[in-house]
Amino acid sequence: MPNKVIPLLSVIAIALVWWLDFGVIQPNRIVPGTGYGLAGAIGGMNAALLTFGLLCVAILSVSPFRGRFYVLVGLLGLGLATLPLLLELFAARHLPADAPYARSSVGAGFWTLLFLLSLMLVEVFGRLKTARGLQAAMWLLVLGAWLVTFRDDGLESLSLVREFNTRPDEFWKALRIHLALAGGAVGISLLFALWLAVSMIRRPAWQRPVLGMVSFLQTIPSLALFGLLIAPLSALTAAFPVLKTLGIHGIGWAPAVLALIAYSLLPMVRNTFVALTEVPESVVDAGRGMGMTERQLFMRVKLPLALPVIIEGVRITTIQAIGLTAVAALIGAGGFGTFIFQGLGQAAMDLVLLGALPTILLALAADALFSMLGASLKFMPASRETTA
Repeated sequence: MPNKVIPLLSVIAIALVWWLDFGVIQPNRIVPGTGYGLAGAIGGMNAALLTFGLLCVAILSVSPFRGRFYVLVGLLGLGLATLPLLLELFAARHLPADAPYARSSVGAGFWTLLFLLSLMLVEVFGRLKTARGLQAAMWLLVLGAWLVTFRDDGLESLSLVREFNTRPDEFWKALRIHLALAGGAVGISLLFALWLAVSMIRRPAWQRPVLGMVSFLQTIPSLALFGLLIAPLSALTAAFPVLKTLGIHGIGWAPAVLALIAYSLLPMVRNTFVALTEVPESVVDAGRGMGMTERQLFMRVKLPLALPVIIEGVRITTIQAIGLTAVAALIGAGGFGTFIFQGLGQAAMDLVLLGALPTILLALAADALFSMLGASLKFMPASRETTA
C-alpha cells in the first residue's frame, strides 16, 4: 500500500524550506542579523538539488518497488548526515571576513528541514518493524557525521558552536549534573514504586490513599513544588546544621531531587501496580504447583512478566524528569536549565539552544533506549496482553 505520510511531509518540507530563512548572519551575539532564504544561503544549484532529493523521496515512497523503504532509509539518512555541511557552505558564502564578531546562525528553514527529515525517517522505520538494528545503526551514523562536521573548523563561526567554545567546562559540568539529578530521582522513585506497589497488593486498603497521594503530587505545578520545598528544607538545615555538611540547603540539588521524585511516583507506582496485578493467575498457580515459594513466584514469575510495563513507566518518568530538571535550575540546582535561563536573560537565543538542544537529545535517547529495552522484554504472550 502506498505511503501517504512521506509525500505529504516532503511537500511541506519543500514549501517551508523555500519560504523560511535557512540561515542568519549576525554582526554580533545579540543583534538579530540578516536572514537568507534557501537559494541565497547555499546557492541556486544546491537548493535545486535539495528540492530534487525531497521530490525523489516523495515519488519513491508511493512507488510499487518492494525495497523502497530500505532505499528511503539510505536517502533520508544521507540527507540528515549532510545537513551540517549546508551550514558550513552558508557560512563560507556569507560571513564577512573583516568582522571578527560576526557569526552565522541557524534559521527556521534549517530547523524545519531537520525536523521533517527526522519525522520521515521515523515513519520509514515504522514500516520496517523488524529492523531495530538498522535503526540504531542509522541514527548512530547520523550522529557521528554531525559530530565530525561540528569538530571541523568550517563551523567555528556558527553562533551555537561559539557559545559552546566559550564555556566547554560549564557545558560538561551541566551535563553531569543534569544526568545525576534526573537519574538519581528516577532510581529512587523506582525503588519507592516497587515498595508501594507490593504493599498495595499485600494490603488492598492502601490502594486508594497511595494512588490518591501520588496523583495529588502530580497536579502541583513544578515551579510551585520547587518553591514549596525551599522553606521546610531551610528550616531543617537551620535546626540540624549537620545537613549543611551534606550539601543540603533550601535551594540547590536537594529540593530539586525531592520534587523530581514526587513527580516520578505516579507513572512508576501505577505501571508497577498494574503490571504485577495483571499477571495471569493461571501462570501463578502453575508456579505454586511446582512448589515455588511466594518470593520465588515474585522474582521468577511475576516480576519478569511485569517488566515490560514497569519499563514503560520508567521510560515515561525518565523523559519527564529530564525535562523538569531544566526547570530546577531556577532554584540553583544546575544542569542545562542554567544555559536556558541565562540565555533568556541576555536575549541570546543560541545560549538558550545550548541548554535546550542537549535536553531534547537526552529525552530522545532515553525514549529510544527504554523503548528498545521494553520491546526486547516482551518475550511471552502474557506480557504483551499486560502491556496492551
